[in-house]
Amino acid sequence: MEEQKFLEKEVNHLEKQLENIKDETKTGFDKSKLFLPISILIAAVLISSSLLYTRGGLRGTANIGGQQQALGQPVPGAKVNVSADNDPFLGNEKAKVTVIEFSDFECPFCRSMWRDTLPQLKKDYIDTGKIKFVYRDYPLDFHAGAKPAAEGAECARDQGKFWEMHDKIFQEQDKQGQGTIQFGKADVVKWAGQLGLNMNQFNQCLDSGKYKAEVEKDLKDGSAAGVSGTPTTFINGRSLVGAQPYTSFKTIIDEELSKK
Repeated sequence: MEEQKFLEKEVNHLEKQLENIKDETKTGFDKSKLFLPISILIAAVLISSSLLYTRGGLRGTANIGGQQQALGQPVPGAKVNVSADNDPFLGNEKAKVTVIEFSDFECPFCRSMWRDTLPQLKKDYIDTGKIKFVYRDYPLDFHAGAKPAAEGAECARDQGKFWEMHDKIFQEQDKQGQGTIQFGKADVVKWAGQLGLNMNQFNQCLDSGKYKAEVEKDLKDGSAAGVSGTPTTFINGRSLVGAQPYTSFKTIIDEELSKK
């Protein structure tokens, strides 16, 4: 079952049990059942929070002490020194603010970031030259399509179409519904062909593993910066974990832009 629907179902179930407890209080109250409201609260936090994928599976994020953190992970502290490397970017290369996203092409929450947040960032900050937006790969082991997609996007970059391929990969999954969409190398090749790429060049690039080391470097750099799940984004080194709403990005970007 898709993760969000599953959590919603659990909350509905717990709410019904809470109603039963309220009825019981009219004749007598069993204090041992106090754990149920707490369970409801935890489930509600999971649903209302952003979600991300980690190497170990699904994990939520919650607002703790005014900061978004992955559940079970330390609260982000000081700025992280994370490199943009030579990875593809949008916007002004010399912008005051650099936004670096570590993403997985098969992660549904990364797709949510692409669909719901990136267009607004593009309109307000990228197209206006206020930020440099960098895409770096963080393919998770349990997503079979993530690595071939990451390498395929780099191969498309050789032909000047990285961002077209980036969008295409997410678009094709979005057409198939919500949640994690299973795909593989053959799908990546098919989608590349639909972009009008030179397929002989593309296939040679992908089959040779030309960008395997590049993708692995992104993964290594992300882990060194504290990334454990996707999407994780750094705004001038300040981390945002999970598929955060546009307002979360706007707050930090505006703060960074206002600094002298």
